[in-house]
Amino acid sequence: MQRKLLHTPEGVRDIYNSECARKLILQENLHGLLKKYGYHAIETPTFEFFDIFSREIGTTPSKDLYKFFDREGNTLVLRPDITPSIARCAAKYYGDEEFPVRLCYMGNTFINNSSYQGRLKETTQLGAELIGDNSVAADAEILALVVNALKTAGLKEFQIGVGHAGFFRGLAEAASLEEDTEQELTELIANKNFFGVEELLDSLHLPCELKELFSMLGNICMTGEMMARAKELSAKFPAVLHALGRLEKLAAVLQHYRVENYISIELGMLSSYHYYTGIIFAGYTFGSGEPIVKGGRYDKLLNYFGKDAPSIGFAVSIDQLMAALSRQKIKLPAESGGILLVYREPELEQAIRQAELLRQQGQQVSLAVWEETKPKEAYLAYGERMHKMQVQFLSDAD
Repeated sequence: MQRKLLHTPEGVRDIYNSECARKLILQENLHGLLKKYGYHAIETPTFEFFDIFSREIGTTPSKDLYKFFDREGNTLVLRPDITPSIARCAAKYYGDEEFPVRLCYMGNTFINNSSYQGRLKETTQLGAELIGDNSVAADAEILALVVNALKTAGLKEFQIGVGHAGFFRGLAEAASLEEDTEQELTELIANKNFFGVEELLDSLHLPCELKELFSMLGNICMTGEMMARAKELSAKFPAVLHALGRLEKLAAVLQHYRVENYISIELGMLSSYHYYTGIIFAGYTFGSGEPIVKGGRYDKLLNYFGKDAPSIGFAVSIDQLMAALSRQKIKLPAESGGILLVYREPELEQAIRQAELLRQQGQQVSLAVWEETKPKEAYLAYGERMHKMQVQFLSDAD
């Protein structure tokens, strides 16, 4: 029984020692970057009312939520996603604000994934939301911030795929797809099964313009010539043409930030979050099978909470980013483990005074009494295990 108590439930884990130290440094560095861009920190509750993440809002399916009840019988959930919580806060505290609001956050999210997926059920997200700005410049600011965040973390090779939610929705509407057909097509695209996409489209007998546009969903990097061809084919489909025009303008603004080399236009980019209305994006790097960052524009989400405000944001998966950094052997600039000051019992007062002096000088100091039965080597090994502390013996200073 005692051994069982040492284990964590499936899908969660302890983070300790050097890994925990590196994670805190990474979070601090990223939060510092967000502050430089004028984003202000906000904290939301770990659990909210069920309706905040309901199907109508378009976040995580109910079966994947951790649900429980309060004393009054209200259904509560551990947050699976922080963006709807930020939207609620923005509507509540900035309801009358007519100018853009920049908010950033850091916290854990909880999704009850199926065990066979092998994913963590508790993960840490760090993100930013730009609320009240519908411009292409706002889209570009968020994407530039994403690129600089990943560079700040230490990554050198990564790519951000950018699409537009209106492209696929516009095509589905133009093709008059039935709901089940649209869902099947979405799953095929999400699984990168473009042979299946082609087979399904052949069975629908679509006009040649639509069929060619659908075929572009498989392109992971649209060139200028390909974008021009897509716009030509979209002349009869206003929603599709609008999405392409927005992406084209975005690419031009991103050049001002000098981040275009990290960005690729990917028309097949989809999201399981139904609240996205404009550009959507995901970032990938070596050593992580999952996206390290996701985001997009959600111009209707705040309407659910009583505020009409276009918005865009992103969330970095700290856990996925940490895994990628580790597999790429990229070391975070770790802080010194501090000093382990070892003293003999009669030296207690002197040890305390010495430790206080060092702390006033900005040093991290831990005290340890020297047990006569243990050699110096034992304390040196202990210092190495405990965050690689520098070991000082007070007696040696005499």
